[in-house]
Amino acid sequence: MDIQILVAEDDEHIGNTIKAFLLDAGYHVELYTNGKDACGRLFEKKFSLAILDIMLPGMDGQEILKEFRKAGDIPVMIITALSGDSPQLKAFDNLADDFVAKPFSMQVLLKRVEALLRRSGALQNEIRCGSLRLDRGTFMAHWDGQELPLTLREFEILWLLANNEGRVVTHETLLSKIWGYDYYSSEGTVHTHIKNLRAKLPQNIIKTVRGVGYSLEKNTDNKK
Repeated sequence: MDIQILVAEDDEHIGNTIKAFLLDAGYHVELYTNGKDACGRLFEKKFSLAILDIMLPGMDGQEILKEFRKAGDIPVMIITALSGDSPQLKAFDNLADDFVAKPFSMQVLLKRVEALLRRSGALQNEIRCGSLRLDRGTFMAHWDGQELPLTLREFEILWLLANNEGRVVTHETLLSKIWGYDYYSSEGTVHTHIKNLRAKLPQNIIKTVRGVGYSLEKNTDNKK
């Protein structure tokens, strides 16, 4: 998944947290703390999405959006701690695609990012990993053309692993993205679902990285 996202956020903790969650979801991320730097980069490189805080040094998020809309048409999400309707109305007047008020849940932010990317056509509805095909539009999985009888949660786990093919997805990432609760008391839940998922796959393409998480093996075609 080669989706490039620009994040402009001057709060180091918030910016790094957003970046970490987006990286875990399989996106490529560039983080900027200065508005002018972020604006210049938007014009230099083709991104799939921009997330802009309003209160940025050098050039605020509303100014960046207004300037960028003269030439750019990628989805733009505005985030801010400012209260009231005025910032939101101004953002939509400047042709923002979404507006998120702080504080916000990272899981909700990721879902809104996914919705914007899907709406723009940047996010794929189908993943193919060798013999495995996943269709997010129908939530169906097939192996060599044969449907796999997966539950919705099993499909979501397999989709997340396939989106990160060849890379390790940690227990905490799986729990936060699929279940949305703390992994310290629920890691066994992931193990049980992975065990059930493996039983439904013709080949054991899900590998365990002990103490860390799981990965989907690359090149699954014609494995014996």
